Amino acid sequence: MVTVRLPDLGLDLARMPDLTDPATRKRLSPAAIEAFFKIAEYWELKNEDGMALLGGISSGRYYELKKSRKGILSRDELTSISLLIGIFKALNILFSRKLANQWVSRPNTNPLFHNATPLAAMVQGIPQMLTVRRLLDSRRGGR
Repeated sequence: MVTVRLPDLGLDLARMPDLTDPATRKRLSPAAIEAFFKIAEYWELKNEDGMALLGGISSGRYYELKKSRKGILSRDELTSISLLIGIFKALNILFSRKLANQWVSRPNTNPLFHNATPLAAMVQGIPQMLTVRRLLDSRRGGR
């Protein structure tokens, strides 16, 4: 029998919801949608960036979610929003509200970003969002 070791993501896997379960996704989606669009408002995201942060969803789906604030999100969409909430929280712990809201859109000299914005990295997908989340969590000295 082969034993597979999961990478340490700094998460308590026993407490994580099962996002493959449709009932769990249905339960979590309304709050996640609301949180996502609130963060998008604070960060003054362009719609194209919002679509990319949600995994490249179609404009029709994006605008319907934005308008109705209803729907059932996929596992990846919920994961992305969870990471964005963590990034938002860390930024607001580290910086004043104004800088916390601008940080994702400002060029960054950290080698992770190559003088581009953190947003440019995050729109590339979940692995990059996770990297940004880890960076900020390490800066604030916690998880």
